[in-house]
Amino acid sequence: MALLTVATADGRKGEFMKKHKYEKQLKELAIELVEFQRWLVHTGKRVVVLFEGRDAAGKGGVIKAISAYLDTRHYRIVALSKPDERERTQWYFQRYIDHLPSSGEIVLFDRSWYNRAGVEHVMDFCSDVEYQRFLADCPVFEKQLADDGILLYKYWLAVDQAEQEQRFDERATDPLKRWKISPVDLAARDKYREYGHARDVMFTRTNTDYAPWHVVDFNDQQRGRLNLIRDLLDRLPARKLVPKPLKLLKLKNKPGIERLSDKSLWVKSVY
Repeated sequence: MALLTVATADGRKGEFMKKHKYEKQLKELAIELVEFQRWLVHTGKRVVVLFEGRDAAGKGGVIKAISAYLDTRHYRIVALSKPDERERTQWYFQRYIDHLPSSGEIVLFDRSWYNRAGVEHVMDFCSDVEYQRFLADCPVFEKQLADDGILLYKYWLAVDQAEQEQRFDERATDPLKRWKISPVDLAARDKYREYGHARDVMFTRTNTDYAPWHVVDFNDQQRGRLNLIRDLLDRLPARKLVPKPLKLLKLKNKPGIERLSDKSLWVKSVY
């Protein structure tokens, strides 16, 4: 079994990174991500990245940071809602299989099949038989993905309860973030330790050489994003492709102006 790799935020708690420094480092990582996607499309490789962690850990934020400059034709973000009545009768992994990548694609899962090892188990949304079956089947399922050539990376975003509560409070009072709190989130607030125990069992049963877990400190979300992206890039295969030089020729005519015969079609400018 592979050792659990922990990417930390360098221990400087309480010392926030200045915005310009964060944005500069994020931009440098974004350039590498674009290079990686160019390599991915060129080679036809398939990549899956799972983002797991407690509520309000920062999964959506890091996924946005990763995808900000990527070609939308070659990546997908998957964030499934709870299964419907039909999906509940299917093999548990079936609805996730539909979202696996094709040639040259990267798929970013905002939560994944590990829902069964976390929220479903802790909140009693599944039976103990279903839970135990998942823990037994999951390594087999992931071995099949790896054997088929899919590059699978699994990240757990770690956050202390005090920081989690602060983020919940922010979401509860910010009208732009209120939608992020669900009834399940509220019910799970008093189960921090239970989730921690479920996480530990999940790691023990599903941390393998071909699909290891990687834990990232997300108490500081900016540092967490940088650390996670850096770690992901370092784990990807050698991917440097030298793009052909691109030189734009001069326009043959004067630059055109957007003109419409029906001026009523224009949206009124208010800013």
